[in-house]
Amino acid sequence: MTGPLFRSGACAVLTALMLAGAVPAQDTGPREDAANTPRIEGRAGSMTVLDSISVTATRNPIRSFEYPGMVSVVGRERILTGQPSTPDDMMRFIPGVEFTGGPRRTGEAPSIRGFDGPDVVILLDGARQNFGSAHDGRFFLDPSLVKRVEVLRGPASSLYGSGGTGGVIEFRTIDAADFLGADETVGATASGGYRSGNEEWRGTFTGYSKGDGGLDLVGSVVRRDSGTIRLGGGQRLENTEDDILAGLAKASYRLDDHHRVEGSFTAFGNDAREPNNGQGAGGTLAPGLVDKDIRSNTLRLAYRYRDPANRWLDLDAVTYYSAFKADELRLDDMGAGPKGELLKRDVDTIGARLDNRSRLTLSESIAATITYGGEWYRDEQDGAAGSGERDGVPDARSAFYGLFTQAEVALGAPGGIPGEILVIPGVRYDSYRSTRRSAGDNRADELSPRIGMSYLPTDWLMLFANYGHAFRAPTFNEVYLTGVHFQIPLGRAAVVNRFVGNPDLKPQRTRTAEFGGGLSFDSLFGSGDSLRIKASYFQVWGRDFIDLAVHQPPVFGPRGPLPQCFSPGACDGTTISTNVPKAKLSGTEVEASYDSARLYLTLGASTIDGENRDSGEKLGLLTPDTYTADAGVKLHELDAVLGARLLAAKRFQDDPATEDNEERAGYAVVDTYLTWQPSTGPLGGLRLSLGVDNLFDKAYSRVYTGADEEGRSFNVSAGYSLAW
Repeated sequence: MTGPLFRSGACAVLTALMLAGAVPAQDTGPREDAANTPRIEGRAGSMTVLDSISVTATRNPIRSFEYPGMVSVVGRERILTGQPSTPDDMMRFIPGVEFTGGPRRTGEAPSIRGFDGPDVVILLDGARQNFGSAHDGRFFLDPSLVKRVEVLRGPASSLYGSGGTGGVIEFRTIDAADFLGADETVGATASGGYRSGNEEWRGTFTGYSKGDGGLDLVGSVVRRDSGTIRLGGGQRLENTEDDILAGLAKASYRLDDHHRVEGSFTAFGNDAREPNNGQGAGGTLAPGLVDKDIRSNTLRLAYRYRDPANRWLDLDAVTYYSAFKADELRLDDMGAGPKGELLKRDVDTIGARLDNRSRLTLSESIAATITYGGEWYRDEQDGAAGSGERDGVPDARSAFYGLFTQAEVALGAPGGIPGEILVIPGVRYDSYRSTRRSAGDNRADELSPRIGMSYLPTDWLMLFANYGHAFRAPTFNEVYLTGVHFQIPLGRAAVVNRFVGNPDLKPQRTRTAEFGGGLSFDSLFGSGDSLRIKASYFQVWGRDFIDLAVHQPPVFGPRGPLPQCFSPGACDGTTISTNVPKAKLSGTEVEASYDSARLYLTLGASTIDGENRDSGEKLGLLTPDTYTADAGVKLHELDAVLGARLLAAKRFQDDPATEDNEERAGYAVVDTYLTWQPSTGPLGGLRLSLGVDNLFDKAYSRVYTGADEEGRSFNVSAGYSLAW
């Protein structure tokens, strides 16, 4: 039996050897392992995780289990089964990943291993999503348009540049080929659903075709209309209305056997009514109520060259333009501005990336793939409030340039050592510059090396270790902060806290060491079953961590407002981005999956802790110890799957010795689901999903969030696909 490193096309390094043989080029791009989801609306119960193929981790196909680090792939079947309403719903069972900001979709923001905001790279089909806001989400995307999500945890700057300190989240949208069988050329899918937790109605229509001439087309439109969110325990979160229209148009054309071009347009629009701070618990009488007009559009053009006979040229190129808009119209004068004032925040990103792979066979037991390329992108922000600038939203731009190279070297029994070794060294050079009129430039360059190694001494054991440097450039929101942060009313006057810019802000740098291992068994308890377990421990040492420091003199004493604060400016404060000299984070992650003809089970666990090494104070977006489980039974006789999920977290305190200690109670939330998908007969194209989220109506909240999470929600969706 051959070792797992060489099975199932698991490693792009060894794909080099296959390319010399009879394996044809894939002209639709890397896809999920066919054993998992042969078609988008395909086999219910295909829930395995660690056997999936990741492309994000190395820019080449590699089995998630054999990668020297932690990477998770969420396929379309898992997405459909969860009936997601927001991106959070797609990723909440991935160890080390947390969404904060409360249940409003506009406030949800991801964190990975304690890093959030610009410390996490967000990609949509390779296009960067660089929108940043203190109280709005990081990105806006409808789950109906997504076929898979890849989450790379740990330092990723050696491939992805600035922001790779926490990791990478990449979304891949649906393709025509994912819906159609080998003998089918055209089809359509219509579906609809309802969620009681947020009173949401959804309708989706998708059309697709796959022509003999090499032209593939897919178009999809989604409408969501949601209202008041019911929280755990029966309370209701008011002012949560969303009116969403999203869509995707994608066309790809195969010029000949080796060349393929693809263009796509992804759009998301939401007209929302909620507090200015969508992450808060503001209710009916909450100040700062606004009408939000959110728009997120990404235009993308890609080119791909694949020739199995050409070992030197294996090319991918993508260019893109992403435009984000978050306009807010004040509906009252109880916030920081007058009723009727329009607040604007526009962030545009334009970029391009080119990478190539050259494959070498150094000996009978040594093969290597060298991936190298370059990237450029520019972010530009425009903010306004009424006729002037918007506080905390400076007009500025940033430009980034990067060059990278990575080797994947596969060694078979080197020096007589039993088993196989995969070594992945890589390095990237980045240069960036942020500019703003009437302010100094912020610029620097960085070198981000990384090396990882997986060792498979037997068919069932894998050990890995990696070490990498990562960095995150200061954003223009941090460097050029201006205006009023907040005001404290005090009689006829007010205490004002103002933003202060810091053009000398340094990039945030980290060094990460990680090691772990895994177990892999096939036909363990019965023919055809599989068991995969993978765990890691990591430590992150950081310097120049970017922290938002709020300096506010006391305003109130034991008997009320302090007398001196009635003098204008006497108690005013400042808010400035600063560098924390030294920091340290550490944590663990565990993933396990079992799959058989009748049963499946996935388990996950994660821990994270961090501190300022000089002061001892807690640092980072820390989260409680978290545990997940997803188990189900495949009822083949009924063409159905019945399952349940568990999300549990321990009680959390980030720093009991401080006044602003973040403390949350532990919780355990259970979901149930049933999917019925007839395989034959007149109902062969039907898919019906039923589910109950938060079955026991648990009242709970996540860390650093001002609102509880959604309570019990009854969910139903039905769809029908027709293809010929």
